[in-house]
Amino acid sequence: MDYFPLFHDMRDRHCLLVGGGAVAARKLRLLLKTPVNVVLFSPELHRETQELLEAHPERIDLQARHFDVLKDSADLDQKVFVIAATDDAAFNQSLAVLCQKKNIAINVVDQPELCTIITSAIVDRSPLVVAISTAGKAPVLGRRIRQQLEERLPANLGRFADILGDFRQKISRTIHDEKQRLRFWQWLLDGPAHEAALKNQLDDSRQIIERALEQTDNNLPAEGEVYLVGAGPGDPELLTLKALRLMQQADVVLYDRLVSPAIMELLRRDADRIYVGKRRSDHAVPQDDINQQLVTLAKEGKRVLRLKGGDPFIFGRGGEELETLAESGVSFQVVPGITAASGCASYAGIPLTHRDYAQSVRFITGHLQNNQENIRWAELAAADQTLVFYMSLVGLPTICKALVDAGRDKYTAAALVEKGTCPEQRVLISDLSRLSDEAKQHQFRAPTLLIIGGVVALHKQLHWYEGEGRIISTES
Repeated sequence: MDYFPLFHDMRDRHCLLVGGGAVAARKLRLLLKTPVNVVLFSPELHRETQELLEAHPERIDLQARHFDVLKDSADLDQKVFVIAATDDAAFNQSLAVLCQKKNIAINVVDQPELCTIITSAIVDRSPLVVAISTAGKAPVLGRRIRQQLEERLPANLGRFADILGDFRQKISRTIHDEKQRLRFWQWLLDGPAHEAALKNQLDDSRQIIERALEQTDNNLPAEGEVYLVGAGPGDPELLTLKALRLMQQADVVLYDRLVSPAIMELLRRDADRIYVGKRRSDHAVPQDDINQQLVTLAKEGKRVLRLKGGDPFIFGRGGEELETLAESGVSFQVVPGITAASGCASYAGIPLTHRDYAQSVRFITGHLQNNQENIRWAELAAADQTLVFYMSLVGLPTICKALVDAGRDKYTAAALVEKGTCPEQRVLISDLSRLSDEAKQHQFRAPTLLIIGGVVALHKQLHWYEGEGRIISTES
C-alpha cells in the first residue's frame, strides 16, 4: 500500500488552491463540503469557480493573481495541504518542490509523480464517508467503483449514523456485557430502527432504540417484517436500488418461478430460500399456504422477502398476500418492479403507446380457462389501443380468434416475446391470423408475453437489444 488513507479534521484549518479553471472548480466544490477555509490564487475564474466564491465568500480568500513561488512562499505556512490545479507543468513542478521542502502535503492534478497526497473518489453519506483510491493510476476505475457504491448505499444512511452516534454512550452505560452490547449493535444495524431511518422515519428510529434500551433484561424485540418486492422481468440490471438492498438483508426468501437465476444470485448468501412458484395447473404451494407462511415467518422475528417476477401488483397476487399480512398485524413494505409489459416491450423495440398508433394500453391476463367470459372482446377490438396479454401461450389460439371475431383486423401486427429481457429472449413478429401457428412452428415456450397493435410494427426502427435471442419476423 503506497498511500496511507487518512481522514483529516478540517475544522479551523486552511488549505491553498492554485488555479481558477474548471478543474479547480471541481476541487473547490469538494473542499467546500468540509469545514476547511480555502486561500485561492488565480487572476481569472471559471464561471463555476466564480459562483462558488459568491456562494461562500466567508470560506474563500481570493488572491486575484498568479502564485509566485519565490515571493509567495510564506503563504504556504500553516496550510494543511496545497492543491495545484493549473495546466502549467513547469509551475506545478516548482510548487511541488517548494511544498516538499516545507514538508507541506501537495496534490498536483493529473501529475501523480508530483503528489505527496492524492484525492480519492468519495461517496458522501456524512458522517459516513467512503474514499476510493487507485494510487493515481486509474482514476476512471475509482469513479466507476464510487458509482457502484453510490447505487448500493441508501441516501439516508448518514442520518442513521447520526442517530447511532447520539445513542452510543447511552448504549455503553446501559448494556455492560460486551457480547450482549455487540449483539445489540448488530440488531440495530439489521433491524427495524435501521429500516425506519432509511425510510426517513427518523423519530420512529429513535423511539425503537429507546424502547429496546428500556427493557431491563435487554432482550431484543422480535419484530419481523415482510418485503413484497418486484424482481422485474428478468434482467438483474432492471432491479430498483431498494429491491436490491432488501434482497441482501432478508433472512428468508419466498420466490416465484419467474424470478431469473441471475437475480437469485444477488440474494443474501445465507438466507433461507423457499420455492413457491406456480405453473399452469401445477402450484408448488397453494396461495393460502403462501399467505400463512409469510405471517408465520414474520411473527418469528424474521425479515421475509416475498420475491415476485415483474411487479407484484400486476397479475402477481400481491394484493391478496398483503391483505393477509394486514389482517394479522404484520408490518410490510412494497417495492414495485418493472412489469413484464414494460420490460419485454422495451427490449423488443415496441413502444406500448404512440401518438400515431395507440392512445391507450391494456394489460389482460391470458389465463382464459376460468375467466374468458369476463373478457369484453368487443372493447378490445378497437384499433387505437395496444393489448398486452400475460401468461398467454396456452390461450394464444383463442385470444387471436376472439379478437378477430370481435372485429379486430386479422392483419393487426402482433408480437410474442419469450423470456423477455433475458439473454435468450426471442421475439416472434407476425399478425393475428398467423401468430398462433407460427408460435408452434418455432417452438415458443413459457414464459411469454403477447403484444398486439400497430405499435408492434415499430420494432424495425426501435429494436436495440443485443442478447443471444433474436427477432423472428414473418411480416409480409
